[in-house]
Amino acid sequence: MDIKLVQLKSCGDERGSLIALEEQANVPFKIKRVYYMFNTGENVRRGYHAHKTLKQVAIAVRGSCKFLLDDGSEKIEVTLNHPAQGLIIESFVWREMFDFSEDCVLMVLADQIYDESDYVRDYNDFLKMVEEK
Repeated sequence: MDIKLVQLKSCGDERGSLIALEEQANVPFKIKRVYYMFNTGENVRRGYHAHKTLKQVAIAVRGSCKFLLDDGSEKIEVTLNHPAQGLIIESFVWREMFDFSEDCVLMVLADQIYDESDYVRDYNDFLKMVEEK
């Protein structure tokens, strides 16, 4: 599995830092939805799904968390812990997020609006769909 991390250009001076997110520039798709997670409890795992077509970029804008990414044949763990680094998550990749720091704010940019029919929430169904691709 080819894991893509994108380095985001941070601009700043003595006043602080700023990162601009721009579609087709440092985000490789048109941005249709943005959401973020915070106040995630200790020992909580999130995700447990894949998407049929949706693509995402995940950024830990504060704190850190880990991702377990699984394409049906390989599992890779990735740590996000810097606001200038984004994790590109392609379609048909099972994801689980865990080990959230107490201060973690995880922002996700998506190339589609929310569509429940795009989710694959059962891991065995996911594996069957990967085999059929």
